[in-house]
Formats: sequence, C-alpha cells, structure tokens
Amino acid sequence: MANICIATTATNNQVILRDYVSGFPKESDLYIAAATVDLRVPPGSMAVLVKNLYLSCDPHSRTRMGKPDPSSPTSMAHAFTIGKPISGFGVAKAIHSCHPNYKTGDLLWGRVGWEEYCVISPTPSSHFKIHHTDVPLSFYTGILGIPGLTAYVGFYEICSPKKGKTVFVSAASGAVGQLVGQFAKMVGCYVVGSASSKEKVDLPKTKFGYDDAFNYKEEQDLSAALKRCFPKGIDIYFENVGGKMLDAVLQNMRTHGRIAACGMISQYNLKESEVLHNTATIVHKRIRVQGFAAVEFFDRYSKFLDFILPHVREGKITYVEDIAQGLENGPSALIGLFHGKNVGKQLVEVARE
Repeated sequence: MANICIATTATNNQVILRDYVSGFPKESDLYIAAATVDLRVPPGSMAVLVKNLYLSCDPHSRTRMGKPDPSSPTSMAHAFTIGKPISGFGVAKAIHSCHPNYKTGDLLWGRVGWEEYCVISPTPSSHFKIHHTDVPLSFYTGILGIPGLTAYVGFYEICSPKKGKTVFVSAASGAVGQLVGQFAKMVGCYVVGSASSKEKVDLPKTKFGYDDAFNYKEEQDLSAALKRCFPKGIDIYFENVGGKMLDAVLQNMRTHGRIAACGMISQYNLKESEVLHNTATIVHKRIRVQGFAAVEFFDRYSKFLDFILPHVREGKITYVEDIAQGLENGPSALIGLFHGKNVGKQLVEVARE
C-alpha cells in the first residue's frame, strides 16, 4: 500500500511593510513575500491557525504606516513593523485549533495578518465566530463587521436621530456612508451626501435612497454647496473626511446639532493637519461633537446583528462592495483607498471557502 504523506507546512504569501510612510502611501511601500507556515499550532497554546478568506481595506491602516512616535504609547502599540506583515480585520477559517472555543472548520472575523495563513489568539474583543452563513461571508468585512457597527453606533446612539431631521454624510458611497444614509431614511430624515466622482455621487441617489448628493471636487465653495442643500441648516453630520469639509459643515450646522466623527481620511496623508477656522460655532450653536471607534462598542455587536440581519436577508438594505481578487492585489487595493479609486466597500478576496 502506498504511503500517504500529509503536509505539515505550507507556503504563506504575506503583504509586508517596506518602510515607514510619510505623505501619500505608494504601492511600492508594500510588497509580497513568501514565508513558510506550520499547519499545526503547539499543544496547549490557545492559538488558532486560520486561512484568510477576505481582508478588509480600511483607511485607519494609513495611521499605522507612519513612523511611531516614542512619546505616544498608543502610536508605538498600533504601528506596523517594518519587514513584517501588516494587519487588519478579515474573515478566516480555522485550519487547526488548540483554543477551546474554536474547532477546525469554524468561520470567524476579526484581527488577522495580511497573509494567506496566520496564527491568532482569539479574544472576545478581537474575534467573533460567524454563526450566520446564509449571507455572503464578505459582508463580515463590511456591513456585518466594523463598518456596519460604526454606522449603527454612530448614527443611532451618538446622533440620536428623529424623524424630519436633516442629515449630511461625507464619503456617502463608502463602506460606512452608504449605510448611514439608509439608516437615516429608515428614521424618516432628509439626507444628503458628498462624494468624489460622478459614479460615487450617483450611487447614494440611485441605490442608497439619499435625497441628494454632490461632488465636492466640483464645488468651489463647500459652504455654499451645503447651504444650497440645507437652506435651514444641518441637524446631524456623520463625519468621515475632516478638513475643509468639516469647516464648511460647522458654518451650516443648526443649534444643538450633532456631529459623529468616525474618520478623517483627508488628513491621514498630510504632514500638517489642516487648520479649522469655524470652531467657535461649536460653542455659539451648542453643537455636540463626538469622535468614536467601533472597537469600543463590541458589547453592542449582538444587538447590532439582531437589527441588521433581517434587513439584509429581506433585501431592505443595499451594500456595494469593491472586491480585489488575490492577495497579490492587496497593496494596490489598500493604497487605492487614499486616491479614491474604490467604489463601495473595498476588500480583498484571498481565497474561497
């Protein structure tokens, strides 16, 4: 009888940070390298070897590409390491596990390395087992993952919306913005979004139910554009971009307005952040501004799933994805975020289940 050889290792392609980045990142700041991975984890290690299926491209990654500031413990802890795989959120399948809560074949989403295989040590605050597989697995990088939770917490909990309120969403066709607009329409709000191209402006109006949208690159005066869309002012602003747009919004906010800030992508590649000129409005109009991160609200994740899954299954919410095929196209997909190349939620398909 022929001997059967079972492989104990595998080639593991990885996306590596070449050097710390200053200014706009380039594809050459990342490269693909081949390593070898053991297909079993050490007994008693509480570790899980996973095969990555989808990787999420997130603007926050840019803040981790820069040289860490020794005076900032947060910066030092979160920065990527030169010569090592970058990391982020992704969807994966367990290949071998010594963790009591995960077995071979389990699907999960959470923090993973940008590589074909990686070893994780799951915790309740960093990894979630996937129980609902009747929806696309890729959705766990977007509508059922961090972007979805961000939109849900930011809009419903921080913005406290009511029927008839006016809502403005920047990056309206992005991973988060496309959901915020749809949530706002569910409540009965008047919603306008901004985006950076004709295609991205059309999406909110034709697929996401926005009342209106405009291309900010075609507007010479952002404040005037907002005044045109909101003659009586803005009650709620969902902030994704920062900079000049935020400054213009402050001029157009109504008294006791609310701003939920989950990102400021326009500022991530600048050596010096843009100066805001209208901050006094925050005091004069008693505007509430709150920055937040979805990772601080993981205790709401189960409640969020109970809310969002029926809408997804019934087709009441639309979610647009921009999927790059293959890990080798990961660098271009990630860097493309900062040049506005993606339409919808950008992710990378590493492998099919």
